Amino acid sequence: MILEVVGGRKFEEEFTVDADKSISHRCAIFSLLTEKENVIQNYLRAEDTLNSLEIAKSLGAEVTDNGDVITIKAPERLQEAEDVLYCGNSGTTIRIYMGLLAGIDGFFVLTGDQYLRKRPMKRVAEPLRSIGAKIDGRKNGDLAPLAVRGGKLKSFNYKSKIASAQVKSAMILAALNADKPSYYEEPILSRDHTERMLKGMGAELNSTIENGKCKIIINPLQKKLNPLTITVPNDPSSAFFFAVAAAITDSTAVIKNVTLNPTRIESYKALEKMGADIEYVLKEDKYEPIGDIIVKGAKLKAIEISENIPWLIDELPALAMAMAVAEGTSTVKNAKELRVKESDRISTVINGLKACEIEAEEFEDGYKITGGIPKKAQIDSHGDHRIAMSFAVLGLLCGMKIDKAESINTSFPNFFKLFAKIADYKVDDDN
Repeated sequence: MILEVVGGRKFEEEFTVDADKSISHRCAIFSLLTEKENVIQNYLRAEDTLNSLEIAKSLGAEVTDNGDVITIKAPERLQEAEDVLYCGNSGTTIRIYMGLLAGIDGFFVLTGDQYLRKRPMKRVAEPLRSIGAKIDGRKNGDLAPLAVRGGKLKSFNYKSKIASAQVKSAMILAALNADKPSYYEEPILSRDHTERMLKGMGAELNSTIENGKCKIIINPLQKKLNPLTITVPNDPSSAFFFAVAAAITDSTAVIKNVTLNPTRIESYKALEKMGADIEYVLKEDKYEPIGDIIVKGAKLKAIEISENIPWLIDELPALAMAMAVAEGTSTVKNAKELRVKESDRISTVINGLKACEIEAEEFEDGYKITGGIPKKAQIDSHGDHRIAMSFAVLGLLCGMKIDKAESINTSFPNFFKLFAKIADYKVDDDN
């Protein structure tokens, strides 16, 4: 599918984006650790999150969906699936399920679409293997399909070299099925939805920050967890595309009912440092702080980003579009993780911006971008939804053609409806 953005306009709009993908995935997976019925409102009904739900069903959960509320009743004991467990395009799904299933008696096979099957899995598989998990796959266990022979795991004291919410979540789930308390450390705090949700469900976790490092003690489950009763907040990562759109077109975006978790709004803080006028309005705080974000455009200036990278790693492609029109030269460092996302996001961002005649240079762990006047170009998104949506936003200023844009529907099915509020575009499904 080719998405062609013809142009955009100045706007004052409210945006109610889709439910948070990270939290929706976790609702489906963590429900399997409970004994009573979980009640979930505003679950994201996108391909990836529905795949997480289908896997829960394949493992024996009873799932009902009346169109408004999803209920999940876990089986007394998770069962072996009769078929391969399909994770679609979601690294979150395959990596977190890997951690859960590593400690469950049985044999399980996890796979995904053509893009997920190219993404590295050793970053999760190797830590799990070090505590007794039996996981194999293509290229010495680095690529899906992955075979998991689950069983009792050893407790551990693991120091991760990277700050990754997916690695951390997999190891925490494994620790819940270990024989004794386990210890996990990461160089800085990565997104902490897993800790927040599991604590709220009764898991015995203790997190501390010492000299910038995040240290977690995880006690094994003594009994099943309390069920979730949750309304999933909306996704600030998805909403960030409209925040950038407002910032670069001197417009106003009111983003409704998103999580205000500090590990999820770092990109807004960066946009604020670039000159955008941003206000945060807290409404409630149960599992997650929830509220509105109001973004008003302004003249943007360059920024250097080298800290708290795990907190805004997914939003860096969209933020690069703001850098492309900001005054001065912006730099991003310590973001090598971008190279192992749905695409190599360092190369795809920089190559795309160069095609738009923006001066840009890539490094091993980041890039620099000198702001200018972007020109219309044809962009290869490499099947990466965030690349496709980021360049669609830049197209508000100059027009844009984006190849392989069908990936947007996988992660953000409501994008096109919301984008139509601020853009003129057309879609060619035959290419």
